[in-house]
Amino acid sequence: MAPAAPPPAKRALPTKENTVFKSLLQLYESRQYKKALKAADQILKKVPEHGETTSMKGLVLTNMDRKEEGIDLVKKGVRLDITSHICWHVYGIVHKSDRNYEEALKCYRKALQYDKDNVNIIRDSAQLQLQLRHYDGLRETRLALLKLRPFVRTGWIGLAVAYRLNGNLQGARQVLKQYISSLKDVPNYDLEYSELMLYYIRLLEDLQEYSEAMQLLDVHAKGRSIVDKTAITLLRGESREKAMQLLQQLAADLPRANAPKRLPLTICTCEAFRPLVEPYLLSGLSRGIPSLFADVKSLYVDLEKRQMIEEYVTNLCVSLTGPTTSGERTGPEPSTYIWSLYFLAQHHSYISPTKPQKALEYIDLALAHTPTLPELYMIKARALKRAGDPIGASRAMEDARRLDKQDRFINTKTAKYLLRDGQVEGASTILGLFTKESQKDAASPGSDLEEMQSLLYMLEEGDAFRRMGKLSMALKRYKGIEKAFAEFEDDQFDFHSYCLRRHTLTAYETYVTDLPLMSCDDLTQPFSLLRWEDNAKSHPAYVSSALSAARIYIRIYDDPALIVASAPASLTDTQKKARKKAKKAEKKAETPMLAPTDDKDSPPAPAKDEDPDGMKLLSVVDPLEQAMRLVKPLEDLQASDIRIWLIAYDISLRRKKYLQALKALKAACELDKNSSELHYRVIEFKSTVDSSQLSADMKGSIDEVLPLLVPSGLSLEQFNNDFVQRNSGSAAAQLGYSRALWIMYKDSEKRRAEDALASLSREDVDTSIQIGLDALAFLRDVVRSPQVDNLRTALAQRFPASTIFKAESEREQLRADHTRAAATEEEKAEELI
Repeated sequence: MAPAAPPPAKRALPTKENTVFKSLLQLYESRQYKKALKAADQILKKVPEHGETTSMKGLVLTNMDRKEEGIDLVKKGVRLDITSHICWHVYGIVHKSDRNYEEALKCYRKALQYDKDNVNIIRDSAQLQLQLRHYDGLRETRLALLKLRPFVRTGWIGLAVAYRLNGNLQGARQVLKQYISSLKDVPNYDLEYSELMLYYIRLLEDLQEYSEAMQLLDVHAKGRSIVDKTAITLLRGESREKAMQLLQQLAADLPRANAPKRLPLTICTCEAFRPLVEPYLLSGLSRGIPSLFADVKSLYVDLEKRQMIEEYVTNLCVSLTGPTTSGERTGPEPSTYIWSLYFLAQHHSYISPTKPQKALEYIDLALAHTPTLPELYMIKARALKRAGDPIGASRAMEDARRLDKQDRFINTKTAKYLLRDGQVEGASTILGLFTKESQKDAASPGSDLEEMQSLLYMLEEGDAFRRMGKLSMALKRYKGIEKAFAEFEDDQFDFHSYCLRRHTLTAYETYVTDLPLMSCDDLTQPFSLLRWEDNAKSHPAYVSSALSAARIYIRIYDDPALIVASAPASLTDTQKKARKKAKKAEKKAETPMLAPTDDKDSPPAPAKDEDPDGMKLLSVVDPLEQAMRLVKPLEDLQASDIRIWLIAYDISLRRKKYLQALKALKAACELDKNSSELHYRVIEFKSTVDSSQLSADMKGSIDEVLPLLVPSGLSLEQFNNDFVQRNSGSAAAQLGYSRALWIMYKDSEKRRAEDALASLSREDVDTSIQIGLDALAFLRDVVRSPQVDNLRTALAQRFPASTIFKAESEREQLRADHTRAAATEEEKAEELI
């Protein structure tokens, strides 16, 4: 290897300037940016071509809201002294602050070429490698750091974690064993040592050295070294019978605790279920616990257990309404009756969502008994929502809110139901009641909720705008969710060093790749920060928003006129006020603060919204590329979700990436080969490739896989007929059949497509509200059929409790009637007061 080049002569500073440069570094570290800038200018006045000072001045400016100027100076500093590790380190810091971790790591590697033993740069490189999941490089970096600082404990732990993440469990064990043997005089109940031993025992478990793991667990549990008793129990892996015995003992020792009584309901068999569940239900109903149904509905996966619960609560409710022989009731509290009705209403709404009659009967009985209980109106709203009546649901939730206007939860639920009914302005007004006082200058309550990363708000409002045809605003809300998850990913950066420093290893890196993303209710698997972050985008809110945004991009690719149609019309009064507030906030942000006293205490100015209406998001030149960018990560994270592959197919077909489209269809077929959504897409794909000019290699690859989707020698007409005959009682199959007819024949078979969809209103066809809405959208937007109103009327008769199939004029009239009724009731209430 050639000897390192000597440092350039211009890097050396005179004694005075060298002292100032050292103070410059200290001022930057203490965030005294104005003084640091003054020091840099003092040096550059004497040595204007000093690269390291130029880079440091640029770094200071990037922290003083002069980012572009600062980045230019950092680049200039690198050019002035390309062999300086400080210049490259500063350049990496700038990239890291922009969340450009790949480029930051490249800069750190360059810096280490000129100062290979710089501990700070090596440590920062290790953090970046963890953030980027570059585990091979992490092992080498951690080994180098340990050699330089063998007396630092985080070096040993960091190397063990690096070995484990690389799959070298024996290497991790050897490092930890050597480190643990060096520890002396560890006090009892030391939390850090406890976490370290739990991590080591889990490592032995992964190595299948169970006897040694159990021996260590026993020794350290008795020796007061392991503090976490729950972890001890989980590691022991008790049997069902032993678990039941432990829970019974806990229930006896802690009679007021709920968990020892609830967990046996999940563990026990059906034979032992009834004597356990009846006292549990009676206790919850007697105490008036509103969340009792939410607590036990997970047991409904077992139909026998569900039947036992229904029988008991129904019999209890009947017994509470009957006469007493002595005139005095010695059984449950009188309030038990109202909560039994409340429970049964939830039960029947849950098991028969589109047939709310039984649930509403129980709700009406409960309201006649106690008309001032908000929870009754809330469950009424939920039953109506499930039945397809968003107007009645929002009115019922508003009735609940009026009984307790200071309850944040009820106000939030009311806003959510208003959004589902398309009343965006009404929802915004209610949400504005609970936004921060400090955010009064914000453009709207929504801007505050977006800053707080309220996924519920952004998703619900985005869906509301999409249903209203305001695609630009829908994309803006979905973009907010994407931005929130990007921030979740960046937030883990500081934890890479924190978790090693504080020994929280099991929570950080117990990495199990063959398990689905854990829910908060999964108490049998350890939580892992790394694993959670790797799977964060499989969160339902992200998946739903990404798919909805991708569908919008597909729509505007198919029909660019939608961009013009989605442009904001004249603003309403509320929107005008919000726009005025936004301009006021921007003006206030642009006004410089008067004489700030301290750089580090001055808050950053809020970023100006460059796309308030979302039109820039909607008017992209590459909508299909944007859609694929959203869907591609989900192919690995949510490979078992057929929706991902169907959207991936839609995008690939339009991009003329036929092999990618075929791959998506094959993956969807493996998940559900009888899917109606898959069926018509298979016909679409075969029709497209048959009419396209393909290369011989591509055609050969397609012909090799296509028989798995469409049997060889079978015409598309016969394939379509066979599908609908196999699924004659399925509304989804009828819709898929109609879509396939339209793809093959367009207007020539329009009548057949309409007739197939007309069967959705028949009682012998298994349909749902969502399928009905999809069928209406297909007839209206694709076929442009005059039979839309006829189908809407038929579906309204099929779902008599719904209002979603009524004409828009009828729905507006219903909203107006509800508003007048609410105003009348409000006036009566004020008169009583």
